[in-house]
Amino acid sequence: MISIEKALELMKGEIENDNLRKHMLAVSKIMAALADKMEITGADKEKWTLVGLLHDLDYERTKDNPEKHGIVTAEMLKEELSDDCLQAIKAHNKRTGLEPNSVMGKALIAADAVSGLIVPTALMMPTRKLSEVSVKSLKKKFSDKSFARNVSRESIMVCEELGFERKEFFKLALDALQGISDNLGL
Repeated sequence: MISIEKALELMKGEIENDNLRKHMLAVSKIMAALADKMEITGADKEKWTLVGLLHDLDYERTKDNPEKHGIVTAEMLKEELSDDCLQAIKAHNKRTGLEPNSVMGKALIAADAVSGLIVPTALMMPTRKLSEVSVKSLKKKFSDKSFARNVSRESIMVCEELGFERKEFFKLALDALQGISDNLGL
């Protein structure tokens, strides 16, 4: 399996957009936090971190062909990641027609979506910092369907299938991102 260091190098080589790189890093940290919390279920933190880090590796290549997003990444990484990791990456994009068939796959869907709620919430704060974001502010923004319109609330709610209440999931994800706020520029 690919190392996290090598995965970071690969991401830097494939992804030019700095905000996309930050998104991938954010999702990897949320996935790591989920794996820590779900250790009792056998979640492998390194695998979950890698899946979060690499899930959008093909985004810049496939942005004009969205049904290929995730599929191209899986092809690129077929020698580097296990089949369960590749399936989670492919299934995180609903346009592939694949459903997540594992806890890790469902976690990726929820982590990907919640990161898309947390970052814009931070950008709405007076200092534009994650330190100002609270679970209460995330709950409010979640309920405002006009805020971060492209973020699937349904995908965030996959957290319930993982055994988390929405409030608990928001706290876990927010704590994870606040821990890397300097890396995210927030």
